[in-house]
Amino acid sequence: MTKEETPTLTLDLGLSDKEVFFIGRIVSQWGAIEHEVFVQCLLTFDRTESEEITLPKAMNNLSFSNVLDLWKERVVDTSNEQHRKVLSQQYERIVEVKDYRNALVHGMWSWSPSEPDVITTTRIRKKDIITTKFKADDLVDFYTQIAQIYFNIKFPGGEEQFIEARMSQGGYISRKGFEVLFGNTVGGE
Repeated sequence: MTKEETPTLTLDLGLSDKEVFFIGRIVSQWGAIEHEVFVQCLLTFDRTESEEITLPKAMNNLSFSNVLDLWKERVVDTSNEQHRKVLSQQYERIVEVKDYRNALVHGMWSWSPSEPDVITTTRIRKKDIITTKFKADDLVDFYTQIAQIYFNIKFPGGEEQFIEARMSQGGYISRKGFEVLFGNTVGGE
């Protein structure tokens, strides 16, 4: 048997297709939130052609919490009144849901035959053992929450700001729209 013919052995993680789907969406949305917060914060550091910017340590992007605090200071707190209210709410929401996200991403997964619809994640932080339980519908709800947070961070002026941004781009096509129109399978299927 050649190497190409050797079967790849994998283990079932004990997650349903729905759970895997929404965990993927959650990870993608959270990554988008982290990116948007980082870029908005980065854009607050102005420089002229001749000067070099020395970014604070928080901007090394090793800890999202540090970037998030800097974002609150440099973006949220300096925004116009309408945007500041929306962005402050998003900051608070991120702080509230961060532990749940960390449980999903950094936890060790398990399930029990006595509760087959419940997934439990366990993680250790310092000396604390943190256990979080969730069902598939919890993931759907959490995805919806963080998708709303991302939209509000990117467009604190709401739907009107979103429409203006799209119009200023001229034309826009999503990756999925590109696939539908051109029959190209960008997702590899």
